[in-house]
Amino acid sequence: MNNYGLVTPDEVRQLAAHGETFSVEFKRDKGLSDTDIVEAVVCLANGQGGQLLVGIEDDGRITGLAPRHGNRTDPDKLRGLILNKTEPPTATTVELVSVDGLEVAVIQVSRAESPVGTKSGLFVRRSTKSDGTPECVPYRAHELISAGLSAQGRDYAEAPARGLTTDDLSAQEFDRFRRLCASGKGDRGLASAGDEEILRALRVVRPDTGELTLGAALLFGTERTLMAHVPTAEVLFQEQRDGRISTNQVFRYPLLRAADHIEELISVRNSEQELMLGLYRVGIPRLPATVVREAVANALVHRDYAELGPVSIQLSDDRLRVASPGGFPPGITLANLLDDSKPRSVILAEAFKRAGLVDRYGRGVPEMHRELLRLGRSVPDYSATNDKAVILTVPTSDSDIEMVRFVIEREEETGTPLPLRHLRVLHELKAAGHASLAELLDTLDLTGSSLRDDLTRLTEAGLVETRGSGRGRQYYLTAAFYRSAQASAYVRLQDTEPIQQDQMVLAYVDRWGSITRAKTAELCRLTPLQARTVLKRLVDTGQLELRGERRGSHYVRNAP
Repeated sequence: MNNYGLVTPDEVRQLAAHGETFSVEFKRDKGLSDTDIVEAVVCLANGQGGQLLVGIEDDGRITGLAPRHGNRTDPDKLRGLILNKTEPPTATTVELVSVDGLEVAVIQVSRAESPVGTKSGLFVRRSTKSDGTPECVPYRAHELISAGLSAQGRDYAEAPARGLTTDDLSAQEFDRFRRLCASGKGDRGLASAGDEEILRALRVVRPDTGELTLGAALLFGTERTLMAHVPTAEVLFQEQRDGRISTNQVFRYPLLRAADHIEELISVRNSEQELMLGLYRVGIPRLPATVVREAVANALVHRDYAELGPVSIQLSDDRLRVASPGGFPPGITLANLLDDSKPRSVILAEAFKRAGLVDRYGRGVPEMHRELLRLGRSVPDYSATNDKAVILTVPTSDSDIEMVRFVIEREEETGTPLPLRHLRVLHELKAAGHASLAELLDTLDLTGSSLRDDLTRLTEAGLVETRGSGRGRQYYLTAAFYRSAQASAYVRLQDTEPIQQDQMVLAYVDRWGSITRAKTAELCRLTPLQARTVLKRLVDTGQLELRGERRGSHYVRNAP
């Protein structure tokens, strides 16, 4: 018996006791063929890798491994069998461990860098059932293509779509692309181009063979074409009212049509808050068109089409939730989302850019942040994203009218838009009342040098002021901000009684739509803790309602 001493009998007992997992597979020896072992290795390699233990029942009972090579089992021959029966050849580590007199083969399998199959052409991969238990499932063709191209750093949309012809594409979708190019920020050079010219300009026809690619199917295919070539190109739209689903649509459209349809579904359900600036009325949409367009386009363009499941769009009373199968593209994290852009498919991103729907060069996510902040709302939330899906939540709660008024008037006065970094600082200071440099660095996740530069510019512009010195220095919004927001029209009383505090807060909410704890403290000359008591009293008596969470929380009138 060969024993490399890498795995101890106790470790085998522990693995058996814990049962099968995504990275641990058991095989009983009785009736087990060489092909069964190779297929199990392929399954693990196409998942996260792991350990295959031969000689253990599915329920974890150790029953042992019978000799496979004469009167013994040779780990070198078992390792060679796996290497020679897989494509590309897959190296493993094989060890025989004696557990209470029974031999168990422990096969260590590394995660494959690209899809691996058996020599006979079988491809399977590790998956998880609905009850959480692991299983091996077929590795479908479109999944293999996506995974293989990703491993090679190639674009899914440039892969050939075998058998696809121009007859399988929709004339209406080419017309849709031309209309988009002719309007807005589209590429007007393609507004009058022919179908073949468009296909070549978008690089969805291979120049060497003339074959159409999966990108052509995704952009211009019919529903039947998509079902045949990219069956994962599906969208689910749901509207929830009072906790119940009032609208439920599932559709499989080419990407530009899907983007148009989703935007229409949301547009007819959108609403506005009203802000009066002098004699002018300004409508503040519940969901800005720019934000909807970017969120939907990102979900369609950057999803992993190898992952099963639709792009999910859910609209409720307080949020828009967009879930796109597949995690962030390689190299993108929550930490660098605002600064870096690495589209999963450059070809699809370029097509949406030329149609005038997105900015390929990474300004889409920052633009969503800036638009929401300038409209007095919280920033988009990607914190629920995981390895299987990018999940974006956009708040649709009432706007901070003071912030909207200030931003609009400031931009009209200067003739230039406020940068996203400055908006983030102003929002944070308004929500918190004041903050130190360290607190701003921690909350905004900026570098010290860039934040100091932003604070200097905001101070020079008369929007931020400092109090204290050294580590005790605190940053505040100046009176200029509140004058712009017309908050100075309210009389602030020293040592006001509770009834006066309540009246002041309610009057402020009636005039401006909402109030924060920091604003309550300033208005009534209270500490943050005292302000919290006032607001809790008004909530408990049913006069106010808390909206939002953490730094995005604010109080509005409770609906009768």
